[in-house]
Parts: sequence; C-alpha cells; structure tokens
Amino acid sequence: MQDANAMKPRLLLVEDDPASRAFMAAVIAQFPADVDTAGSVGAAATLATTRSYALWLFDSRLPDGSGIDLLIRLRKQGDTTPAVAHTASRDPDEHAALAQAGFLATLIKPFAAVELRDAIAAAIGPAPVALAPAAEPDPGSSVWDDESALAAMNGSQEHVTILRELFLSELPAQRDAVLGALDRGDNDAARDTLHRLKASCGFVGASRLKAAVERLDAAAADAAAAEFFADAVRRTLATSAS
Repeated sequence: MQDANAMKPRLLLVEDDPASRAFMAAVIAQFPADVDTAGSVGAAATLATTRSYALWLFDSRLPDGSGIDLLIRLRKQGDTTPAVAHTASRDPDEHAALAQAGFLATLIKPFAAVELRDAIAAAIGPAPVALAPAAEPDPGSSVWDDESALAAMNGSQEHVTILRELFLSELPAQRDAVLGALDRGDNDAARDTLHRLKASCGFVGASRLKAAVERLDAAAADAAAAEFFADAVRRTLATSAS
C-alpha cells in the first residue's frame, strides 16, 4: 500500500509576517498537505526553482518585491505551477493587477481556515481526507476574540495558543516600527507595518488591536488614533502575563 504521506501535495507559502505564515502553514498541514515557507521574493524563488510544487501561495507585498514580481519571474523561466495570492488590501485595482498577472484567486487577510482550504481545493483538487469538526469555542474577551480564532484554526486551541505566543513576541517590534515611522512623518512606512499587523491580528483573534490598527491606518496623522493604537498594544501584551 502506498504511504499516505507520499500522496500529500506540497505547497510553497510565501508570507513575511511570522504570525500569518504560522497560521497559514498550520491550515495547509491540516488540508492535509506538506508546505515549504519563505518570507521574501529571493527565498521563494530559490525554493520554487529547486523543487516542484502543486501550488504557490504568494503574499502580494514582500520586503524585497511583490507577489506579482515573483510570479512574473518564475513564469519567464517556464514554470506553470498554479498560484493564489493573499493580501490585506481591499483595493480593487490591486486585485485586478493580481488577476491579470495570472493568480487564480486572491484571498483577503484575515481569512478563515475554510477560505484557504477552499482556495487550495479549487486550485489542486479536494483534500484527501475529511477534517475533524470544530470544537465548541470559549467566550471571547475585550482583547481576544477566542471564537473567531478557534474557528480560523478548525477548533484547535493548541494552534491558537502557539500562534498567539508568536504574535505577542513580534508585537513590541511592530509597535515600535509603527510609532517610530509616525514620529519621522513616514506614514507610508507606518501603513506598511500596519498592513501586515492587521492580517495577523485577524488570524489570532486580536480584536481590540485590529480595530486600533484599522483606525490608525485610516488616519495616520491623528494623534488620538496613535494613542488608541499604543493603548491597544499595551492591553494585548498585558494578557501574556495573565
């Protein structure tokens, strides 16, 4: 009998935000599928040219380029692997550009696990095994939306806990990057970090912080929005000691 693991497809996931990458990798593993991950165009190009994949999942914005840049680069080398994009942007022009570049679909972050699984299934076929039903979630709090986080992780409290620990470890540096950019008057740099943070907030159920991120993204020059963001970060980080 053929080993079941040998039948699993292998996917390449390209995502620079650690929490978002961990969430998506966990969902892909549950599909089930094997997954290789990269956080940049350069690292992804190396992986994509050294092994075969059933599907590519590319972030639209990366530190050293874009998902479109990466896809064009690989297509010029003759690789026809199907590709799906993911982005926190709702800009219709960006989505149109992704479709024109050849992405089969675009997922808007934060998305639920079922949306990612459905996109994978649409591109390469259905999952080879059925997924376990989601566990009954515990009530959420003002800082964390446990229900949405559990639903996103197919009811796995263990995965939620691991992702939140990773998220909290990255949060101070992201806060400092946002507030430092605002102090310099570099609103574009602040929004770039907010863009990534918004997605990871959604994946781990950081509901209060997500609202603060969205408010600051919409009004980067608003001092009250910046203070609301800093307070939301403080409240979120405080839960790690509780």
